[in-house]
Amino acid sequence: MSDIRQTDREYIANTYNRFDIEIESIENGYASADGKEFIDFGSGIGVNIFGAGDKEWIDAVCRQASILPHSSNLYYTRPCAELAKLLCEKTGMKKVFFGNSGAEANECAIKCARKYSYDKYGEGRKTIITLENSFHGRTLLTLSATGQEVFHRYFGPFVEGFRYVPANDIDALKAALTDDVCAFMFECVQGEGGVNALEKDYLAEAQKLCGEKDILMIVDEVQTGNGRTGTLYSYMQYDLSPDIVSTAKGLGGGLPIGACLMGEKVRDTLNAGSHGSTFGGNPICCAGALSVLSRLDEEFLGDVRERADYLWTKLSELKNIKSISGLGFMIGLEVEDSKSFISNCERMGLLVLSAKGKVRLLPPINVSRETIDKAVRILSEA
Repeated sequence: MSDIRQTDREYIANTYNRFDIEIESIENGYASADGKEFIDFGSGIGVNIFGAGDKEWIDAVCRQASILPHSSNLYYTRPCAELAKLLCEKTGMKKVFFGNSGAEANECAIKCARKYSYDKYGEGRKTIITLENSFHGRTLLTLSATGQEVFHRYFGPFVEGFRYVPANDIDALKAALTDDVCAFMFECVQGEGGVNALEKDYLAEAQKLCGEKDILMIVDEVQTGNGRTGTLYSYMQYDLSPDIVSTAKGLGGGLPIGACLMGEKVRDTLNAGSHGSTFGGNPICCAGALSVLSRLDEEFLGDVRERADYLWTKLSELKNIKSISGLGFMIGLEVEDSKSFISNCERMGLLVLSAKGKVRLLPPINVSRETIDKAVRILSEA
């Protein structure tokens, strides 16, 4: 066992089943580890959106670190304001709250929805509907919002006020939207739940129902956002107009940042003192996010869609793949034995992930066709 592995196991909480790999560096979608090169189709679980080693991002982050690394939210800073403006301009949303993670972005979304309902309707209208197989984070609140029983252990009592319904079942949703409901929260593609994309007709009907009852629509774009599915945010492919959007992961390009975007209805719901974050809106993280977000224009996203379609076509030709699910560069592969399959990929030089018994692929969204071809050859052999 290497020194770093031994040190890790002795001093770090045992909350992760790590792969037996020590990552030393990542550049242009390739990871160097243990004297070997790997194609990285995990991207730090969807974080390294342009692959680590992206020079433009590095320059932006280093420049900001030398000027102003932190100041707190008691003062104005240019990167924070400019990032919020760019997010709103690209989405049509009106206000942004910055935190440090997807879970924090979802916490803010939930708090915002409940405060909107309290301000307008008073006590008693606090229930939030989420979907079975959903995943919204690991804090007590976001675990409570997560519609998977496996996460509802050990840490109870959990936060009340959540109700779970099956995905793509409009009758179940309609029955659940009772007078005590303030919001419907979902991922357009359920990542940790098996990389399953929701049906367009279902979400169109859901939006109609929510609009009729003044029930807020919250879209969790933590994993699906920032170009991952071929549009800036996945809800844009479903023609949705959400009231609240949460995002993180790829937004920072490798730095911890989460954002809760608020639409017209809730733009002024959160007032001074109602929410906060010591590190939220950190100038370095915002500078990194500006570098990422400024490059996600329609020309680049069109190229992402073309290369994602190319990967899907190549995968569909593989005989050892039972089914393919997901959207864009967020892909789930159903195989005979995912654990052995992932181990074989690793042995052959390809890093992939798992999700609910499937093999999950989250390559950098600027991955080349040449790298795709190499990865598909390994998947074929695996």
